[in-house]
Amino acid sequence: MEKKIRVLIAKSGLDGHDRGAKVIAAALRDAGMEVIYLGLRQTPEMIVSAAIQEDVDAIGISILSGAHMTVFPRILEEIKKNDIEDVLLFGGGIIPDDDLEKLKEMGVGALFTPGAPTTEVVEFLQNWVKEHPRTIV
Repeated sequence: MEKKIRVLIAKSGLDGHDRGAKVIAAALRDAGMEVIYLGLRQTPEMIVSAAIQEDVDAIGISILSGAHMTVFPRILEEIKKNDIEDVLLFGGGIIPDDDLEKLKEMGVGALFTPGAPTTEVVEFLQNWVKEHPRTIV
């Protein structure tokens, strides 16, 4: 039996707009993935702690507040600090093109901007997990 892909979806900081995060969470569930939705106002520490507790394959962050150059690096720092670098960090929201490249160079796996089809997110995650199987100890 194939292991279901487990994805944690969260909003970090004071960004209170969660419609996009809920749309992505529903699309991932519809595609057969297990989704843990943390909701609004999560700190990077809370997000990574939940990712460890839930044994997820990926963490998805929705950000519309303009704090992407603070939030994503802090989550990456927590991922490294907690030695879970085999967990994918991806995200979406309103992120300028220049910052998209910088974040990818820092280690964010993929970033989806408004209008990206949900099927694109699903396919990306399915392919990434297939190419990066996690070893359970």
